[in-house]
Amino acid sequence: MGLTGIQIFKLLPKTNCGECGVPTCLAFAMNLASGKAELDSCPYVSDEAREQLAEASAPPIRQVAIGAGVRAFKIGGETVLFRHEKTFYNPTGIAATIASDTDASVVDKKLKEWNALQFERVGLNLRPEMVAVKDVNGDASAFANTAKKIAEESEFCLVLMSDSPDVMKAAVDVCAFKRPLIYAATEANVDEMGNLAKEANLPLAVKGNDIDSLIALSDKLTGMGLKDLVLDSGSRELKQLFADQVAIRRAPLKEGNRSFGFPTITFPCEMASNLDVETVIASLLIAKYAGIVVLSDFTGESVFPLLLERLNIFTDPQRPMTVTEGIYEIGAPDENSPVLVTTNFSLTYFIVSGEIEGSRVPSWLLIMDTEGLSVMTAWAAGKFAGDAVASFIKKSGIEDKVSHKKVIIPGYAASITGEMEEDLPGWDIIIGPRDASLIPKFLKDMV
Repeated sequence: MGLTGIQIFKLLPKTNCGECGVPTCLAFAMNLASGKAELDSCPYVSDEAREQLAEASAPPIRQVAIGAGVRAFKIGGETVLFRHEKTFYNPTGIAATIASDTDASVVDKKLKEWNALQFERVGLNLRPEMVAVKDVNGDASAFANTAKKIAEESEFCLVLMSDSPDVMKAAVDVCAFKRPLIYAATEANVDEMGNLAKEANLPLAVKGNDIDSLIALSDKLTGMGLKDLVLDSGSRELKQLFADQVAIRRAPLKEGNRSFGFPTITFPCEMASNLDVETVIASLLIAKYAGIVVLSDFTGESVFPLLLERLNIFTDPQRPMTVTEGIYEIGAPDENSPVLVTTNFSLTYFIVSGEIEGSRVPSWLLIMDTEGLSVMTAWAAGKFAGDAVASFIKKSGIEDKVSHKKVIIPGYAASITGEMEEDLPGWDIIIGPRDASLIPKFLKDMV
């Protein structure tokens, strides 16, 4: 159980210095107890008190680090049941499966295809993170060789899947440097798998037959000193798995149940006969608390919508999604191409850029940083005022790319024309359409 606010307050220095962001140590203690503050925000807490407060400052669901290198990621660490309450922090890991007896040439081909599945969205590079190597015949050498090949020759993180501690150890010995997830400790092998994970200092998945057996396994492993656990209730029936996911998430957040205070791993690949249905199941599980979803394969039409769903769910709802300020080329524009300007709210960018692409008129699109506000909201807040837009156009560098001095502004911001003409002498300020759907006709009529 976490400490109460008063218990935390007794361990703080009581200086009321305010350096933590709140005026008193009591207020900070209350925020810490409710998960609204980090212990590191207090610069004067003693080492002894810090150790005692570690449990109170830790999230109800433990954060578990998996992998090494550029695709290393974290799961868990969540503090709320519903996204609108605060935010979700660590995005669901997405994995595809390779059998341990897969020929090396086929592994190479798959890794090359999977590595190409990278998509740019709102300035972010979206891609899957994991490969699950599945032991299919108990051959420790084949299992270890496949895992070693993926660990050494790709950026993907690993899930090692075997019921045999001996087979698992062979793979751990050759790819522990990649910090793989060991899957899984069960009632039949819990001691051996627990000791292996402890010796190698690796995260360990725990598979129960149901919720009750999962509690027993989790308690046993934490009693052995293991902290980085990932839970699998064992259900492969959608309705029951959905209920299990909610129960596992709710228990530590609402009831303080530490047995369930870990992220989960789920297997759509074992719940459907084709990738399309797996993808539908995975989309539900990403929305309902899965730390990792394991598919049978990766294809663009499957993984892209899952990556977008994940991006939307794990974007802080209190902060708008934005694109980077700058000049965007749409359709290979030249010095005579139109110049348009708008805000950096991502939805605005994608709608406007999409309509420009649809017009087939090569254009320059200037994206101005308005802290993620739409055109009307930014204008009302004074962040898309005439002088600000004019200043942005001057410093953007667009004058070096075009031979004309014409810029199209959004129709909703028509009132800023006068200010812009004053600050941009010699420029022709053109009022564009109010509705983005009219941009194609507008551009075609101009050229």
